[in-house]
Amino acid sequence: MLIDSLFNLLVAPFTEFLFMRRALLACIALGLMSGPIGVLLVMRRMSLAGDAISHAVLPGVALAYMIAGMSLPALGLGAFISATVVALLSGAVSQYTSQKEDASLAAFYIMALALGVAIISMQANSVNLIHLLFGNVLAVDDSGLLLVVSVTSLSLLTLAVIWRPLLMAGFDPSFLIQYGNLGRLSSLIFMLLVVLAFVASFQTLGTLMAVGLLMLPATAARFWTKDIVGLCLVAALIAAISGVTGLLISFHVHVPSGPAIVLVAGALYVLSLLIGARESVWVTFRRSTRHKLS
Repeated sequence: MLIDSLFNLLVAPFTEFLFMRRALLACIALGLMSGPIGVLLVMRRMSLAGDAISHAVLPGVALAYMIAGMSLPALGLGAFISATVVALLSGAVSQYTSQKEDASLAAFYIMALALGVAIISMQANSVNLIHLLFGNVLAVDDSGLLLVVSVTSLSLLTLAVIWRPLLMAGFDPSFLIQYGNLGRLSSLIFMLLVVLAFVASFQTLGTLMAVGLLMLPATAARFWTKDIVGLCLVAALIAAISGVTGLLISFHVHVPSGPAIVLVAGALYVLSLLIGARESVWVTFRRSTRHKLS
């Protein structure tokens, strides 16, 4: 009886429904992409940049919705243009003024978020607004799955090419000065990959929740390993588990997929924080206990 219940809860949705199989593949692909990109964002101290770009896609999505409705290619193009414009504007402000990039990013993403919500609120009904803000992985169709898989493949291949300069620039900022063009080019390509990651994930996770699958698994992985490759693998695994588990919760409990996936990722972060193999609460407690006993 228990086995039958577990089968109906965990396996049956994927064997019975085609849209669940599409959503499963999309969640796994997003996890594989989110792991290494999130780790590099955290390593390069660019968490705010990821958050800003995730919000910056909303005006483009809103305008594309006004023009073409729920057309995924149009929404993806609008998201890409909007996020790229915000990233370029914030970079230009930090380069030509005394304001630091994190401050300009914060200013532009807040304006972009407000503009996007205002546009959608005027044109769309509440259901479409919820789907755009919080995602609906169960509605991923063949074109949506193709977009996610294509962006994931492109991102992983590109990361493999620019991996060494990215790591060198992350660990040694003077690399950007010593190898100016190569360092700047790798950083620019990486930011474009971040934009593409949000473009691929906004239908599944929503514009407000997409950053969660990048940041939470990456920060959770730091409690399990310190090797950079290991960090990427652990983060990808946590992201994939979060996506699949959140997908099942969304199916059974009828909640938006974005919050469900991010809540699972948050729970795994808290679990890693408490009992992880490195610098967790449990490891720190045991170390302090041994120190007192000795």
